[in-house]
Amino acid sequence: MNNTPTEETRNRDYSSISPSAKQLLLLKGFTEIPFARQAAELMLHPKEYIANLADMDFSFNARLMHFESRYRSIDELLNGVPISNVLELSSGFSFRGLDLIMHKDVNYIDTDLPEVIDIKKNFIDAFTAKDFKPVGKLQTFALNALDEQQFKDTINLFPPGEVAILTEGLMMYLNPEEKKKLCGIIHNVLKERGGYWIVADIYIRKDIDQRNIMVTEALQGFYDTHKIEDNKFESFEAAEKLFNDNGLVIDKAAGGDYSNLSGLPGFLSKASEGQVDIIKNAGKIRATWRLKVAASNEVGQQS
Repeated sequence: MNNTPTEETRNRDYSSISPSAKQLLLLKGFTEIPFARQAAELMLHPKEYIANLADMDFSFNARLMHFESRYRSIDELLNGVPISNVLELSSGFSFRGLDLIMHKDVNYIDTDLPEVIDIKKNFIDAFTAKDFKPVGKLQTFALNALDEQQFKDTINLFPPGEVAILTEGLMMYLNPEEKKKLCGIIHNVLKERGGYWIVADIYIRKDIDQRNIMVTEALQGFYDTHKIEDNKFESFEAAEKLFNDNGLVIDKAAGGDYSNLSGLPGFLSKASEGQVDIIKNAGKIRATWRLKVAASNEVGQQS
């Protein structure tokens, strides 16, 4: 597999992605995702963080449901594998690792860009200042997921055993070349160590105006700058082909249970007839898959 980056990839500035992680945290503070509310309060301090769903419109609740379900889908697929080494890539202000080590004996490495990690470490210090007795171990490092040597060095910090690699909000920032490179790096790691890649950001392009549902005017500029729509997959079949071409196959897909999501009541009560029609016609726009290294007879098969 050829993982040599082009000049464009080498010179790309990834630091501007970070503001989206801050906005996503302020959104997740409305949910029961572990530590999200506390982190949102710290992020806005000394300004008061007010999470009142009754004041939020349909579009806000739609975004809330989307990102909460994305977060929960990783938990669903991670709970099904007996792996104690977990690496999360581009985790943003998610505290899945901190939550997990409180009740499970895991070695969890949490990574993102330096400016996110610096803030995140301060948050973790605040959350663990008193009476914190973890069962597992959490490490937090800066990591560019497309730097193969950095990636290998980070993996080598784990004790022997299989590895679960998690990505929740990374793939839609990567162009086709970068996606291929990431697949190659992860394939090599899993081939050597064993384990799985749980990827929750398999987005496909849809011919709908998402400004009626998910994307605010403020977000539209960010989407345009980072070519979010262009970076989505053409279809789920195209996404599977990318993974297959790089030696990975689907082990299991997340079920997508929306029944207990925080934004569901507001989503249902505030949807206009036109918005409901858009949702019905749009169909599925995202998937979460647990991937593994393909056996010789598995490429092209889907569980």
